[in-house]
Amino acid sequence: MSEPAIMLPEGTHEPAEGEIIKLALLAVGGQGGGVLGDWIVDTAERSGYLAQSTSVAGVAQRTGATIYYIEMCRDTGRRPVFALSPAQGDVDILIAAELMEAGRAIMRGFVTPDRTTLIASSHRIAAVSEKIEPGDGRASSPKVLAAAETASKRFVTFDMERIAVQAGSVVSASLLGALAGCGALPFPRESYEAAIGAGGRGVKQSLAAFAGAYERAGGGDAAARFESKPEVSAQPLIPLPGPSPRKDGEKGVVVPLAVSSASLKIGEAADPAEAKVSGPASQLAAWQSLIARVAKLPEPVRDMAARGLKKVVDYQDLAYGGDYLDRLARAVAFDGPTHGYTLSIAAAKHLANAMCYDDMIRVADLKTRSTRGARVRREVGVKGGSILQVTEYFHPRIEEFCGTMPAGLGRYIEARPKLAAWLDRRINRGRHVRTDGMAGFATLWVIGGLRRWRRKLLRHAVETDHLERWYALALDHVATDYALAVEILECRRLIKGYSDTHLRAQSKFDRVLSGLDLVKGRPDAADWLRRLREAALKDEKGDMLDGALKTVASLD
Repeated sequence: MSEPAIMLPEGTHEPAEGEIIKLALLAVGGQGGGVLGDWIVDTAERSGYLAQSTSVAGVAQRTGATIYYIEMCRDTGRRPVFALSPAQGDVDILIAAELMEAGRAIMRGFVTPDRTTLIASSHRIAAVSEKIEPGDGRASSPKVLAAAETASKRFVTFDMERIAVQAGSVVSASLLGALAGCGALPFPRESYEAAIGAGGRGVKQSLAAFAGAYERAGGGDAAARFESKPEVSAQPLIPLPGPSPRKDGEKGVVVPLAVSSASLKIGEAADPAEAKVSGPASQLAAWQSLIARVAKLPEPVRDMAARGLKKVVDYQDLAYGGDYLDRLARAVAFDGPTHGYTLSIAAAKHLANAMCYDDMIRVADLKTRSTRGARVRREVGVKGGSILQVTEYFHPRIEEFCGTMPAGLGRYIEARPKLAAWLDRRINRGRHVRTDGMAGFATLWVIGGLRRWRRKLLRHAVETDHLERWYALALDHVATDYALAVEILECRRLIKGYSDTHLRAQSKFDRVLSGLDLVKGRPDAADWLRRLREAALKDEKGDMLDGALKTVASLD
């Protein structure tokens, strides 16, 4: 009786007798690179091949991926000589666990257009170099995709991480599915699945992730390479202040009010004016009044204003949303269609960010929201009724302590260095707070509940004063230099973060605006201020900003 025919994916590469197939795999900790390498070796051996696997560890997580290198050839009875590490221009298959690892592999010469099949997940994990940049330090994904198309003989990419997460597995399983589905190796699907099954742990989830990626990659290069844009997550709902945790609903969020046990439910909609809202009549009337004010703004400004309104109401309350629109109206009064309302749009964005500064109250509020707990459980992969222990780290300083005091009391302490130093010695230390327990959660819940008194606290007074001075500075320049006024508003991008991070950011903000007097009156003043801001955003230490300020100072 004849054996059943072995089915291979269409386009599978059939190596010549004695040909050694060379495969390199780049992955960092937590992506299952070692497991994937073992699966590939097991699959090869099940298919009558000899295989050897080696690895070269990276420096540290996200500063250097581990390179797993596998060589394999058909078992002809003679023992082949396998290399221990990949060489430039001598790799048949390159597997990258995320997109930027593919880019780094191209830069190292492991990918060549006449030979290499490049398989990479299109999802991103930000590298340390991207995270430390104060501005937007993200590398360009489209550039890497274009380079991968050019540098490789065949490029297979789609979001393999998403497929793995949906299956309850890790990306190594979907990478194996893409390898099998694209036919880069002459092994049947059954051999891959048998290798996964031999592992004995998480087999069901791994097989599901494998199958999803196999079908995706097996649909042809076009199906694997080009995919629809990822779904855009819904806009955040608008919780109003209250002492109780929020409860997510299918169409909205139920949020306790600060002064009542009643709740307001605001559904999701691209346009806040079209969102379905239910709740107490007084709160509904206030919300609809704010929405009506947004609707009266010039059409180009409405979208950003609506987003800003959502943010400030989520941060504080409906009255704070009214304050936001009052401030925005001042910019709109100076603006017009001649400039496309660029000033008003910038004001709508940066006013919201300035009004929603990070403080101890905000941090505590966010950490006690039920949506945050659900997200942590989802990301960690907690199943069913399993218990998740969450430990938060805090390191408050005397500045944060005084900021949460009533303005008069906070200033009293700050004006007395000896008292401030005595308190700082008792406050300024790291604390680990368990928010999965009653005591830790209640502590943060109480701090988060201080939001109703935020307007009377020292930090709010300081931030409001700084906001008003910055905003007035921008509006004062509209009549003489519209573009410069816009750039002054854009400088608010520099201020972000909490504690020491906020202090460093504010210092950069002040240094950038110190160059304003040097450039105003020039026809290219706006361009020079933009260059100063971009220099500050590019360099955490500020060396680039120092150089740019020296250049500005030397201008005639």
